[in-house]
Amino acid sequence: MQVKAYLQITMQIDDQNRPAAAKVYTDYKAPFLETIKGALTKDLLIRQEDVQVLHGFDSVANAQNYLNTGLFQNKVFKGLQPLWNADPEVRIFSVQ
Repeated sequence: MQVKAYLQITMQIDDQNRPAAAKVYTDYKAPFLETIKGALTKDLLIRQEDVQVLHGFDSVANAQNYLNTGLFQNKVFKGLQPLWNADPEVRIFSVQ
């Protein structure tokens, strides 16, 4: 399958909290890829100014739907929320 949409979540996380954020990423990467409809890729991007998680999906609809899943709401979101300095920026892009 080819990636047709990306869900990008950009987070402001202090350096001392980045290992905890990376743990949330690694803990839930396999369940994301194995159980979320349309999930194709998941990458952790670390920059000096922020941390991003880039999720690849087979459709924009599946990218949007992931944000309402139990995995995201009850595991990923709850695991990352205490680490944020501000609300994350969430964007969905379609691939042409």
